[in-house]
Amino acid sequence: MPGMTGMNSRLSANNPTVVAAFHSALFHQGLIVLGLLVLVVITWSLMRAATLRAVLSGESPEVLRAAAGGPEPLARRLLRIGIALFWILDGLLQAQSSMPLGLISRVVQPSAATSPTWVQHLVGSAGTIWNDHPITAATATVWIQLGIGLLLLFAPRVSWSRLAGMASLCWGLVVWVLGESFGGILGAGSSWLFGLPGAVFFYCIASVLLVVPERVFADRRLGRAVCSVMGLYFLGMALLQAWPGRGFWQAGRQNALSSMVTAMAATPQPGTFSSLVRSFGAFDARHGFAVNLALVILLAVVGAALLVARPRLMKWAIVLAAVVCLADWVLVQDLGVFGGVGTDPNSMPPMLLLVIAGYVQLVRPAVPVAVPAATSFAAAVKPGAVAPAPVLNGGGASREGPLPRLSRRIRQAPTYSMRLFAGLASLAVIALGAVPMAVAAVSPNADTIVSQAIDGAPDAVDFAAPRFSLENQYGRRVTLASLHSKTVVLTFLDPVCTVDCPIIAQEMKQADKMLGSSARRVVLVAVVANPIFRSVSATQAFDRAEGMAHLANWLYLTGSARQLRQTWRHFGEEVAVVPGGSMIAHNDIVWVIDGSGRTRFILNSDPGPGTAASKSSFAAVLVSSVDKVLASR
Repeated sequence: MPGMTGMNSRLSANNPTVVAAFHSALFHQGLIVLGLLVLVVITWSLMRAATLRAVLSGESPEVLRAAAGGPEPLARRLLRIGIALFWILDGLLQAQSSMPLGLISRVVQPSAATSPTWVQHLVGSAGTIWNDHPITAATATVWIQLGIGLLLLFAPRVSWSRLAGMASLCWGLVVWVLGESFGGILGAGSSWLFGLPGAVFFYCIASVLLVVPERVFADRRLGRAVCSVMGLYFLGMALLQAWPGRGFWQAGRQNALSSMVTAMAATPQPGTFSSLVRSFGAFDARHGFAVNLALVILLAVVGAALLVARPRLMKWAIVLAAVVCLADWVLVQDLGVFGGVGTDPNSMPPMLLLVIAGYVQLVRPAVPVAVPAATSFAAAVKPGAVAPAPVLNGGGASREGPLPRLSRRIRQAPTYSMRLFAGLASLAVIALGAVPMAVAAVSPNADTIVSQAIDGAPDAVDFAAPRFSLENQYGRRVTLASLHSKTVVLTFLDPVCTVDCPIIAQEMKQADKMLGSSARRVVLVAVVANPIFRSVSATQAFDRAEGMAHLANWLYLTGSARQLRQTWRHFGEEVAVVPGGSMIAHNDIVWVIDGSGRTRFILNSDPGPGTAASKSSFAAVLVSSVDKVLASR
């Protein structure tokens, strides 16, 4: 139904209503996080004083660190801090204004477009939850990723740190499958250049290494295994890049790399970066064969050197890998953070982190440390103290139960206590996002913010509703007075419309279902908004087509042309025949009238995009308005 102001509106990624609600939610939830941070700082201050007393009493920092079996393996520490910083960066990127409405349409759906149908359905189910609850989903993602990053940084060793690695792995798999469509490994046109198999895939690999017992890091074979796996990955990517017919060898506009780079250059970003990316795209368009040949050779050389896993050779391989990865990160992936919906720095930084960590583990494995299993850390350093048999790092199990062991470590290692509290606070941050998201995932109705973004909030009013006297779909006379004691939900529908009106009718039907037992106190009324097709048979045909006929509290009213025009005028309904056809333009408005005949709410019912989210969201807004009227009686 074209022609009326405000009809058929569409949601933009920067819809001001949604952006304002998103920022408000982040602010209020951020206050909770700030409170947790203050508690951590206070605890840190108290624990620092306790640590000083412990050192003065003979508990040296070395012994306090020995609570976890010696210093953390260097490779593990590199992975832990690196992945933590990536998650924190990703969480901050998720706080961008376009995320609630832009992530699914501009990132997730395009990434799944070339994947098999079952992948698209799987990703689509997650997209439905996000579209139904954009504020909840967007804020949840922010806090989950920030919480995981903080947990990785501050959780005490050893079990807590492994728990942090498990949390990182689980969330990483969710993002990799539902957010990155398995990193594009099942899609057409995937390439190492474009991030195959996805940045979060490398987060997951690193998280697996954080979950394994620390004693594994005492063996060089772990470093050799990581390097070999990455070597096979680079060799596989070289083979994929060399495969003919994928669009990387030819020059000109048909070159897949040049097309990708040109698209990336158009992303909103600083001019320096867009100019650099655009220049490389033009260069590749002229020399596509040479660029791809050089890339295939470089990937193969790096892969072979990593596969051999000899330290001297690997130094040069890492330098070469760093140059190639950073060049691709800047010139092709465009850093991955621009455009308002960048969710991570793309695959090159975490990929390089894994390569470096593998090399570090190969040349500097952890050294087992003998830890005195004393009942008191102070006893371990007092002269003449007799210590029990040493326990090697990550070694034999203690007979002491987990709760007594935790209590002893809290009393005797204040630094551990502070890290434990910080870890608990990080878990609380994760829960701040995970719990609302879990609740939203099982909710059958979309958040009301979706409808408010399209139509605005309902207008609360209080004045006598206009009177009417019309005929229902069964040929019986209906007046506003005859509906006395009922809450009336009234709108205007064209019985031959194929655009907005069927959607509004479905919203009314969904609202009736959501009302439950309260529906018996409500009557849903539609008035014909068509001066040409206004017969009772036309209203009956509409009811059958839209499944409205079975609703006991549904009335579709019509009358003579004069009666209808009088009713339209009284309710301020603008109805006009579109030139050249039978389509009718009219306002999409819903009136909520209480049992005494007074108008209490007026809602703009423009269905906008007409998605499942917008339908159920408007129904929820309508039900909320009706409930308020019912409660006031």
